[in-house]
Amino acid sequence: MQQLNLSARLIKSLPISSLLSTPSSTLQQIASSHSKGIAKVVLKKGKTQLFKDGSPMVYSGAVDRIIGRPPPKTGDIVLVADGTEKPIGWGLYNSVSMFCVRLMQLEEEATRDPSCALDMKKLLETRTNAAIELRRRLGLPSSHTNAYRLVNSEGDRLSGLIVDVFGDLAVIASSAAWVENYKPEVEACINRIDGINHINWRPSVDILKEEGMDVSDMKEVHPSTCPERIKVMENGISYAISLVGQKTGFYADQRENRQFISTISNGQKVLDICCYSGGFALNAAHGGAIDVKGVDTSMPALELARENIVLNNLDPGRISFLREDATQFMKGALSRNESWDIVILDPPKLAPRKKVLQNASGMYRNMNSMALRLTKRGGLLMTCSCSGAMTQSGMFLRVLQGAASMAGRKISVLREAGAASDHPIDPSYPEGAYLSNILLRVL
Repeated sequence: MQQLNLSARLIKSLPISSLLSTPSSTLQQIASSHSKGIAKVVLKKGKTQLFKDGSPMVYSGAVDRIIGRPPPKTGDIVLVADGTEKPIGWGLYNSVSMFCVRLMQLEEEATRDPSCALDMKKLLETRTNAAIELRRRLGLPSSHTNAYRLVNSEGDRLSGLIVDVFGDLAVIASSAAWVENYKPEVEACINRIDGINHINWRPSVDILKEEGMDVSDMKEVHPSTCPERIKVMENGISYAISLVGQKTGFYADQRENRQFISTISNGQKVLDICCYSGGFALNAAHGGAIDVKGVDTSMPALELARENIVLNNLDPGRISFLREDATQFMKGALSRNESWDIVILDPPKLAPRKKVLQNASGMYRNMNSMALRLTKRGGLLMTCSCSGAMTQSGMFLRVLQGAASMAGRKISVLREAGAASDHPIDPSYPEGAYLSNILLRVL
């Protein structure tokens, strides 16, 4: 892990009063009124534009020096400045992480509205309210959907904070030191939302360890009044959710893609591979599919899927779930010459990091080659990758073309999609794009 070297070369120990010699700015003026002063992180020449454009993650290699005595500590508010020491914004400092500052607000934003400048509590309230209003404009929640993402980290200008809402429960996923440090303020913002009665706090321990947090006693916090399983609705379909399951408990990012499957499944035979709790399969059955099979290795996930059949009053003769490894199932199905009109392949993250992308590409190619062969000629394959490294590389379509060649099939792309609209992405932080969902016609 790369660490910010707080050596004499990097930290220029000057009194805070020396900051006042730089050109005036809104943030500079507000900082000068703070009794303890605010340190300034000065960027290297040529590194400023990326962050002025809005990228929130200031990596240590972009930093030339830090002005301030005493030096800032993890969690401190700092100014971020260009080579002339003119502030471009402010953020929260971390002396351990490879990202030494998470930028929270730019200078021009502070000039337009100084009410949040250098005030994390106020900024948190403002950004959370903006996120609530955005979801309201997207029609969330509604009478037919009460499971959605309320805060999407960098996409909602709150890097490191994710909030998913499931009915009257908010699940907060923390992956930044500042989120843990401002935990009472985060919870207060969420508790003020109408209809939220419970909060489930889920720290991302591995990431927080890299942030320098003591994770030895860090654990998920479940409200004592909240059961381990809850029921939610998405596009009129009911789901049982386990709060001890994967991620925040439910993959709301595929909501619009699941609904699309329901519109093309009437009269079709459908296979959902790596089905988890049956989201795509349930939508296919809801859309009129005559036969639906879901496959997954996780017994807890399949228990939820089978519970979801009952919740939605679906005919168990038309929809079923099987516990088996995806690759082994596909090999067996091919040996039996089985095929389906629509196949959905939504495997777990195969490329968590760029350095394993090449190996993961081979795994994606092999799995998709088998899925293509299981799709009837003229049928449809909806294939997914939730690996950010794959999506951001732009290689997924090339991998699929390679899979088609391996399978002896010809493919055409009918639809390309990503996460649902309640998962906004900041274009200045493309690393926020992780989900690829591609619909192929198979010939």
